[in-house]
Formats: sequence, structure tokens, C-alpha cells
Amino acid sequence: MKKIILSLILAISFTSAFAQKANVSKAKNKALMETPDFAGAREAIGLALKDTVTNKLAETWYVAGLIGNRENELLYQKALLNQAFDAEVKGKAILESYNYFIEAVKLDQLPDAKGKVKLKYTKDIKAKIMDYYKIQQNLIVYGAHLFEKKNYDGAIQAFEVYLGIPKLPLMNNEIVMDSTYRMIQYYTAIAAINGGKHDKAIALCEDLKDKNYETKTVYQLLYEEYVKQKDTVKYVSTLKEGLQKFPSDAWFLQNLINHYIFSGKTKDALTYLTTAIDREPNMAQYRYVKGNLDESLGNADDAIASFDKAIELDPTMADAYAGKGRLYYNKAVKMSDEANKIKDNKLYNAEMKKVDAVFKQSIPLFQKAAEMKPKDLEIKRTLKILYYRLKKEPEYEAKYDAISKEIDESSK
Repeated sequence: MKKIILSLILAISFTSAFAQKANVSKAKNKALMETPDFAGAREAIGLALKDTVTNKLAETWYVAGLIGNRENELLYQKALLNQAFDAEVKGKAILESYNYFIEAVKLDQLPDAKGKVKLKYTKDIKAKIMDYYKIQQNLIVYGAHLFEKKNYDGAIQAFEVYLGIPKLPLMNNEIVMDSTYRMIQYYTAIAAINGGKHDKAIALCEDLKDKNYETKTVYQLLYEEYVKQKDTVKYVSTLKEGLQKFPSDAWFLQNLINHYIFSGKTKDALTYLTTAIDREPNMAQYRYVKGNLDESLGNADDAIASFDKAIELDPTMADAYAGKGRLYYNKAVKMSDEANKIKDNKLYNAEMKKVDAVFKQSIPLFQKAAEMKPKDLEIKRTLKILYYRLKKEPEYEAKYDAISKEIDESSK
């Protein structure tokens, strides 16, 4: 009785395996015929992939990969002819095919009963995966399509398959990771940033920063990601590295100085800036920043000298004119506060004339800044205050009316 049951089980198993092998052939035929039946092919191969015998065969996974590969080929032909095609279907077919092919390669490389490895599908799979990599209309365009749709997770998935292909053992290090590769790595990082995957974005940017692709932007993105992670040590070191690579770029210096300022280390910021000025003495932006730091430390004379040097190096720097004007303005405000303490009317009036004289020193500086930055309402509002203070003089009364009108029109 037991022998009969065992024979029956073996017969059923043999019949099932034979049926699933037939499904593998059926799936292949449906996919490769002149008018493919991809739904029917996927249904047939799906049964074979679930079977405990046929799902251990490289052929099963190879045929499963052929279905998506064939579908992608047909849609690619449409793309070449500028015919309408479904980018989502095409892209999904590539990813489906790729995953099946990778499993097929694993099984294809297993030794047979005699311990020998006889590759049957690997060479063809390698060629097909190489096409996914080399032909931009495949993985690159699909990832870009998802990126534009703001499907950042999908874009990352497509791009990461592309980035992983040169590293596959079956590629034997034959693919050179060129500028296109770095471009996709860069956009994968952007997708990770946009998708909130900060650890992934950091890993990609760290790898990219020495690969000579959008290096400055990569350092900036890396800094911003470390800021989001509140990793002070990393974002400061990133700024310093970026400054070493791009000494003439004010962005890194300004953010580094801002870090020191917000950390209450203004003197450290000034020391760091002085070193930068020694290295780049003709960088007007450095002089302007130094003027602001000197001012914050109460070194008004040094601040004026720094702003003057910035203007000398770059006569179009509106902020340097405004910075110097602000120094005179603030000096006059302090003088006015002291004058208000004077009880003697005659002495008070004499002192206020000195105050107005200092206020007047700031006016041409703010006027110059306003000429260069006509849309800057803060500069105009400061001028309005100055003109109002001095409008007892006809010259300033007219200017007060004119700038008030400008500000009102700009605010509409």
C-alpha cells in the first residue's frame, strides 16, 4: 500500500513538473511570437515560478526575464519612431526583466551533478542587461520620467539598478563609470534628498564629492544634509573641505562664518576670515563679511576700513555701501541718545547739529546702495527715515516725499 501511495506521489510530482516545464515553453512562445501575448506569457511563467521544481531552474527565470525584455524592445522601437508609448509599462518591464535575469544568472552558475558549471544563459543575459545600461532610453529615461513625476522612490529604484550594473560580477569590471554614470549618481542623490532619504543622499554625495562631477554643488548638498541630521562635526568639516577646493567661492566661507557666529564664536569667525583674506586679498566679498564681523565686535573703525576696501575692490557692491552707511547711522543714533541726556538747551542744540552731520554722512552711502539695488525696500526705508529726520531742510523734504511715493508704489 505504501509503495502504491509513493508511486502515486511520484507520478503526480512528475506530471506537475512536466506541466510547469510546458508552461515555461508556453510563456516563451507567447512572448516571442510576432504579436506577443504578454499577459498570457506572464500567467504561464507565474505558475512555473511557483512550482518547487521549475523555480529552481535557470531556464524558468531566464524566460521570465525574456517577457519583460521583449516588451521593452517593442516599446523601444516605438520610441525610436516617435510613436506614442507607455513609459510606465516600458520601465516596469525593464525592472521586472532585470530582476528575473539576475536570479537566472545565479542558477545558471550552479554546478551540475558532476560538479561542472555549464553556462547556458549568462552570456545572453549579460548582453541584454548591458543594453539596459548603455541605451539611455531604457533605465536612464525611465528614472528621469519618474523623477519628473515626483515619484522619487521609483526614480531611485530605477537609477540604482543602473548604478549597480557595472558592479555586477558578470560584467567583469568591463564598464567604465564615466560622466554619465556620475550624472545618474548625482540625480539619485537629488531624488533621495527630495524623497527625504537623508542617509542615502549622504552616502551618494560622499562618494561623489571626489569624482569631479558638480563638485561644488555636491559639497553644498552634503552640507545641507548634515545640517538636517544636526551633525555639526560633519557639516563643519564639509564646509572646510569645500572652502579648500573652492577658495574663491563665498558660499562656503559665509556658511562657515555663520556657524561660528551662531555658535557665539565671532572671534573665531574673524580669525578664520583673516586667513581667507590673506589667501585671497582681492576678494571683495571677504572684506564685506569682515566689515560685518568688525562691526559686531564693536570695532567701528576696522569695519569702515573693511567696507572701504570691499568698495575699492568691487565698486558695484551695494551691500558694502549700505554696511558703511549703517555704521554712520548707528553712530548718529548713539550720539542722539547721549544728547538727549543734556539738560542745557544750548549745548543740546549744538550736539544735535553734530548728530545730524553724522546722519548726513550715511545718506550718500545709502543712496548709492539704493541705485544699485533699486528693489531693496529696506535700504529705501532707511533713507526715508533719514530724510524724515532732516526734512526741516527743503532739500530733504522733497526727497522724503519722493521716496515715500516709491515705497508705496513698490508695496502695491
